[in-house]
Amino acid sequence: MFEDLDLQAVRYFVAVAEELHFTRAATRLFVAEQALSRSIGRLERRLGVPLFVRTTRRVTLTREGEALLTSARELIALNDRIVQGFRTPDQPIVVDVIDEGLTSWRILETARAARPELELTARHGGGLGGAIRSLLVGELDVAFGRVGGLGSPIPIELQARTVRLEPLGLLLPTGHPLAAHKTVPGAALADQEIDISEGNIWAPEWVDLGRQFVERVAARAQPPHATAEGREETARHLAREGLPILTHLEAAPVDGGMIRPLVAPRPLYPWSIVHRRASRLAGIVALNDAATALAGSEGWLDRPSRSWLPEPEATQLRDGSPRAGA
Repeated sequence: MFEDLDLQAVRYFVAVAEELHFTRAATRLFVAEQALSRSIGRLERRLGVPLFVRTTRRVTLTREGEALLTSARELIALNDRIVQGFRTPDQPIVVDVIDEGLTSWRILETARAARPELELTARHGGGLGGAIRSLLVGELDVAFGRVGGLGSPIPIELQARTVRLEPLGLLLPTGHPLAAHKTVPGAALADQEIDISEGNIWAPEWVDLGRQFVERVAARAQPPHATAEGREETARHLAREGLPILTHLEAAPVDGGMIRPLVAPRPLYPWSIVHRRASRLAGIVALNDAATALAGSEGWLDRPSRSWLPEPEATQLRDGSPRAGA
């Protein structure tokens, strides 16, 4: 019996063929390298030919692999056009907002108010890193977060636009010495241990920013630990560990804690809206319009004085225009 090709395996093949490196391809696709390798092996067995020559030093395409690459790209493009073509402009979409109250949630609520006829369903994920794969396979239509720090550029099928540079703060236990101050200067963090959610596999972009910031202020990151999710678990973690937690200023309050803005320098989190390239779904247009409106009315893209950005955003935005990194 004829067996159809696995489209996901074809996507994986194209990524490896373009990177000529299994680890980089796995990072680009946000999948485990072992899963990627198994999928390529199944595709090779299905076609009955080797697609790559693998050595300890390099990966190259075989003659059959080179012949397949053009057709594989065309197959993926055709599939995406078909899927998008059968989606009506006003079709419901799924939006990953990470958590209520954050920048992403405010954009969603603004879009809902402006376009009440559209169905925009919220999903609470753990970060942009965990959302990328869902975007690629169509389980998700829009995600928000920091594009830098993911470990590789976002896949070519997706596009991102910077929508906000949000100042960050510390979530502090009520009895912590720093909680007595209205703001926390970077100099006060020298040699302090700070919880940056080290170990959170769903938000590598957040952990990367945290690592860069604690290095900037000569602080120390708490060792990797299980990620606390939700207000109750965060409150328990805060009470148990007693450490400052790097957080968004607009994060929901938790029992036994208070948020204080960070200053001198003021760390900024670069929010982006991420979705499939050139999508014309009305819900995605509404979210982009809402982000633009909020940025204009609240100065979301204005960079405060004495602020700090992580790399690569600091270099990308050096000309003073956040849109340079979009």
